[in-house]
Amino acid sequence: MAQQIRTVITGSGSYIPDRVVPNSEFLNNTFLEKNGTPFDKSNEETIDKFREITGIEERRFADDNILASDMGAKASEQALKMSGLDREELDYIIVAHNFGDVRAENRRVDMVPSLASKVKYHLGIKNPYCVAYDLPFGCPGWLQGVIQANYYIRSGDAKSALVIGTETLSRICDPHDRDSMIYADGAGATVLEAKKSDKHEGILSHAARTDTETQAFYLEMEKSFKPDSDDTLYLKMDGRKLYQYALSNVPGLVKQSLEKADIELNQVNKVLIHQANEKMDKAILDRLFNLYDESEIPDGIMPMTISKLGNTSVATVPTLLDLILRNQMNGHTINPGDTIVFASVGAGMNINSVVYRVPE
Repeated sequence: MAQQIRTVITGSGSYIPDRVVPNSEFLNNTFLEKNGTPFDKSNEETIDKFREITGIEERRFADDNILASDMGAKASEQALKMSGLDREELDYIIVAHNFGDVRAENRRVDMVPSLASKVKYHLGIKNPYCVAYDLPFGCPGWLQGVIQANYYIRSGDAKSALVIGTETLSRICDPHDRDSMIYADGAGATVLEAKKSDKHEGILSHAARTDTETQAFYLEMEKSFKPDSDDTLYLKMDGRKLYQYALSNVPGLVKQSLEKADIELNQVNKVLIHQANEKMDKAILDRLFNLYDESEIPDGIMPMTISKLGNTSVATVPTLLDLILRNQMNGHTINPGDTIVFASVGAGMNINSVVYRVPE
């Protein structure tokens, strides 16, 4: 095979806030139905059922003085250090998020300047040709940034890119909505670089889709469930419809990405999927294996962080990758030659999948 430009991951980093928020912290919340009426179950029952379905036992919240752009910069410092790349040589900084720098004391969306510009500033990068921009794409935003970076690199337009996912979801959730227990804060970052190679390695393929005909508003911003509340908007989710949408569409899209890469499912070493809901992710994996008439799922193929870190939206997948690469996920490793599938689903509704082979 002739040498081609390949896109490879050379560094990763993450920022996991120090503040641990166990499920018990929600025992005193007043959870309400959408129509504003109280639940007919106790908070203990509600929380136990929540943990059973989502797998979440605790999550992390950022300190009040920390913004999403701050977390993104901290994760980026780690990724740059691991890669060994001179930050002034970066061609692109792509920051995936959905709500900007939401402040603890003023929970309004703040996107000016862009988070990418703020991250570039915090990193002290002077090179004006390091182009920094934001990417709102729901929870699959970080992975969509990876897809875009791959295009830049494979075209020869760029030699490197820093792709970040960062979010403070704790600041846009309604305390009267039980779904608020799902959300958490954090950031993950990766450095992607060009590598000339005659091997089938790096990013091998991707697939993506957006469904809006009936699915566009499964996630949207609405007022609190509490009657007579102010006009503050919070993230709201139609969990049942989102669950069914993910199960119906994610496995097929992952299969499509594998077919484009000419990779069989039994060649996949790890599936790193958006950490949204433990039960949902396991069901997606089951359906993926059923598409290949495979009944046995290899142990450890789908590592999970959701039980301790919750759902950090765009940060879940890069954080998971970083923890594995830094040997902080017991029983999980990523080795040269391994084939990894990245996949995510979220607001839009958007889905994407990337097949990646670790260089040897």
